[in-house]
Amino acid sequence: MTVENDILEELKKIREAVTPKVTPPEPAPKGIIAEFKEFIGKAGVLGLAIGFIMGTVIGRVVTALVQDLIMPIPSAFIEGGDWRKAVFTIPVGNGMSFGIGDFVGVVIDFLIIALVIFVIAKFARKAGLK
Repeated sequence: MTVENDILEELKKIREAVTPKVTPPEPAPKGIIAEFKEFIGKAGVLGLAIGFIMGTVIGRVVTALVQDLIMPIPSAFIEGGDWRKAVFTIPVGNGMSFGIGDFVGVVIDFLIIALVIFVIAKFARKAGLK
C-alpha cells in the first residue's frame, strides 16, 4: 500500500503544480485622485490627448501648405484667379447654384492632406513608432 500512497502523493503534487494559481484582485484605488491617476495610466489617455493635439496642429500646417503654397499655382492659370468661387447655375425656378469651385477645392485639400498624413505615417512606421 505504500507504493499506492506514494503514487497518490505524487499525483497530488502534480495536480497542485498544474492547477493555475488564482491571484487576488487588485484593491480598489483609494480616493478620486488615485482613481484618476489609474485611469490616465492604464487607459493611455495622455497619449491619446497628445496625438489629438498633434493631429490638430499638423492639420493646420497642412492646410496652410495647401492654401498658401499649392493652391496659388492653379489660380494663376484661371481667369479671375479665385477659382474656389466658381459657381455653376441651372436656370430652373429662381435658379439653382452649385459651388463647384469650392467643392473641387475641398476635394483637392483632402487628397493633399491625406497624402501628407500617409507619408508621415509611413516614415513613423519605418522609425518603429506605432
